Amino acid sequence: MNGPDFPAGCLDGKTHRFAVRVYYEDTDLSGVVYHANYLRWFERARSDLLRLIGIDQRAAHEAGEGVFAVADMALRYASPARLDDGVVIESRLAALQGASVTLLQQAFRRATLLCTARVRVAFVTPGGRPRRLPPAWHDAFAALIVSEQDLEKARP
Repeated sequence: MNGPDFPAGCLDGKTHRFAVRVYYEDTDLSGVVYHANYLRWFERARSDLLRLIGIDQRAAHEAGEGVFAVADMALRYASPARLDDGVVIESRLAALQGASVTLLQQAFRRATLLCTARVRVAFVTPGGRPRRLPPAWHDAFAALIVSEQDLEKARP
């Protein structure tokens, strides 16, 4: 469903924000968010960002052009989220290469940093080989690149 009532993130300058709510299914036995759920939330935020900047992943896949694949990711957990917390995922583009994009993603509960991920996604052919980003995609990403200095200034 792609209508005005469909929840989505938003771009605020060069920062993408995507809100999620912690549901019971997101928690573990101790009542905090299970660590792997941050990966799902970061993935949703990245997909939403792509949609907002005009990158149609589904069309690229169906046309046999390629797909994005996570090439590497580093996570740092800072504070737990709990049932019914509102969490905002902030995504910023840190680097752009011919076939890959590196993002800094951070999960916040209000001003409290919960988790940080540095992730590099590569555009690959259906056979798994790296493929240069289409020029329009490259341009869309280039418009959102944030300097390392600005990344360091990102809240906490």
